[in-house]
Amino acid sequence: MDTWWTEPVTSLKGIGKKRAAAFERLEIRTIADLLNYYPRPDSYIDFSHLKSIRELAVDGSRQIFRAELMNVTDRYSPRVRQYSVVLVRDDTGYAELFFFGAQRYYLRRLQPGMDVLVTGRVKPGRSAAKTVSEANISPLDEESLAHAMGILPVYSLTESLTQQQLRSAEKQALDLAAERGLPETVPRAILARYHFPDRLTALRNIHFPASPEAFRQAKRRLVYEELFLLQCGLLLNRERNYDGRRGVNHKRDGALIKAVLANLPFQLTAGQQQAWRDISGDMEDVHPMHRLLQGDVGSGKTVLAALALAKAAENGYQGCMMAPTGILARQHFQTLSSFFAGTGVRLALLTSNTKASARREILQGLADGSLQLLIGTHAVLQEDVQFRHLSLVVTDEQHRFGVSQRGRLAAKSDFAPDVLIMTATPIPRTLALTVYGDIETTVMRGRPPGRKQVETLCYTGDMRRKVYEGMVRQIRAGRQVYVVCASIEESETQEGVRSVNEVYEELKRTWLQGIPCALLHGRMKAAEKETVMEAFAAGTVKALIATTVVEVGVNVPNATIMIIENADRFGLAQLHQLRGRVGRGSCQSYCVVLTDNKDPDTLARLAVLRHSEDGFALAQKDLELRGAGQLFGLRQHGLPDLRLADILRDTDVLLMCRKDAQGALTNPELRQELLAGTANLFDSRFAGIFNS
Repeated sequence: MDTWWTEPVTSLKGIGKKRAAAFERLEIRTIADLLNYYPRPDSYIDFSHLKSIRELAVDGSRQIFRAELMNVTDRYSPRVRQYSVVLVRDDTGYAELFFFGAQRYYLRRLQPGMDVLVTGRVKPGRSAAKTVSEANISPLDEESLAHAMGILPVYSLTESLTQQQLRSAEKQALDLAAERGLPETVPRAILARYHFPDRLTALRNIHFPASPEAFRQAKRRLVYEELFLLQCGLLLNRERNYDGRRGVNHKRDGALIKAVLANLPFQLTAGQQQAWRDISGDMEDVHPMHRLLQGDVGSGKTVLAALALAKAAENGYQGCMMAPTGILARQHFQTLSSFFAGTGVRLALLTSNTKASARREILQGLADGSLQLLIGTHAVLQEDVQFRHLSLVVTDEQHRFGVSQRGRLAAKSDFAPDVLIMTATPIPRTLALTVYGDIETTVMRGRPPGRKQVETLCYTGDMRRKVYEGMVRQIRAGRQVYVVCASIEESETQEGVRSVNEVYEELKRTWLQGIPCALLHGRMKAAEKETVMEAFAAGTVKALIATTVVEVGVNVPNATIMIIENADRFGLAQLHQLRGRVGRGSCQSYCVVLTDNKDPDTLARLAVLRHSEDGFALAQKDLELRGAGQLFGLRQHGLPDLRLADILRDTDVLLMCRKDAQGALTNPELRQELLAGTANLFDSRFAGIFNS
């Protein structure tokens, strides 16, 4: 088939190298990328429903209106720094449009007296003028009016592109699709079953809807397509990982399990006991275990990993546990070594820093079976790491590993090994289904005995001085402190956000003068990060100023204060994760969330954190307030972003797609049609999961 859609956007009229660079910033490189770059779902312009300013409802909803531009004023405030206000009017009233960060650069091309189209969220203003936030403004010239025969799309833009330029490119791409043909990505039997339009019709009506009903049908089909392809890709990956190999039928708990339990410095909680019953039962079944263990922050998941590894070892097999960082792997190794002390079980730690001689010894022990348990980082995935009898794979904080890595450990066994995935990130069932595929879930609640509740305090920036005075008092008393920031450096698109570099330099000059402190963020080299975390864990660094890289970190019982700057920039679930870094010792610990945002809704959201330590309840609240993408983005898992589908809103469609994907892949004709369509990779977002 003619794969014209793989041609670069420069093959279209009016797109040279300079404009192609602007498209590149939107991740549009090919004609296929262009066709799959959908308009913003709530920003279509229906020229039959343009409102006057007087008719705009001041309820925060997104609306569209036509007006005359009066002036553009640059302003400054300590909270948000530079911003711009655009004043517009019509015969019925005035409105003020607010622009921040990179949005402001687009305003340079606007002139007083221009006729403009405005979309945005409308609220009451401080004066007679209405306020419009999240605004988009574009000149309404004769060319725009000539194309305004119905409903026009509004796209997210980079500063050097206009709506008209993007619309023109989309129309050319759609004309090419009509002329040269498009591959289908959903089997025709499924299209007929749900009365979906064909792909070309769907794309035409998502970009330039012929009517509201045509748009609804197009969106319905394309939402289904995104979720269907995602599920097919996940199921195919699962097939590749297990490819018919038999599982391991472990025997009932024996002497080694009892010995490990006797080595624990505490009794298992009720939640841990139930979790172990689930895991042990799975491991005794010949069908391979594929279980997600969700344990709230500090619930004691490592103990469950130890028992599962013990079960593998006492049955004559090997187990492997993989962690996302070297320091976390090292911590797991030390903890597990104490649990297995005196049992005769041989453990080893493998990271990128393992010396060559020790590495050779580890590889030999794995190959001949004398080394029963391996704890490590991504280093365990290397080709020369070969096991004699691997029956259990444990991954900690699995969301730090991409989907293409998920089965590579499992492929190192002659069997289909049992897989235990552990995470402290609360994942609703639907999201777990989306990311992990066929999986059983155990939710483990409660915390081990002796851990005190972390006291959570919420303050506005006015209280920053008192907060940092308290921090110094804790350090002088021998404790340690985390200070977490939302960004690495100052950003034009995040006005008012205190960067980690800025806070580190400021604290070093003032409150932390003479106190050992360190900086930690994701752009540092892995070795630098390890050194900093080791120094903090050892107590030589008293204050760690960091980004969210500490969200999954080491156990530092002496750390008693977590200060989170610009807390309004984080979701509740992530704030809860960060709070879990403290409260791990016997001393009372505190989490202080600081915000310069005094919006009542923002403060009410943060107050929820004060009254709940239930990560699952907070995750559910996050879902309600911020949506699934904010809580649990797909890209970090090596999965494609969803452009139209919303996992929370489209739960029913997701479950339907799951069932349809299973049916399509077990039906030889549908499977062949599906794979033939996806082999063309019209939508390159899904190439990773279909080709991994």
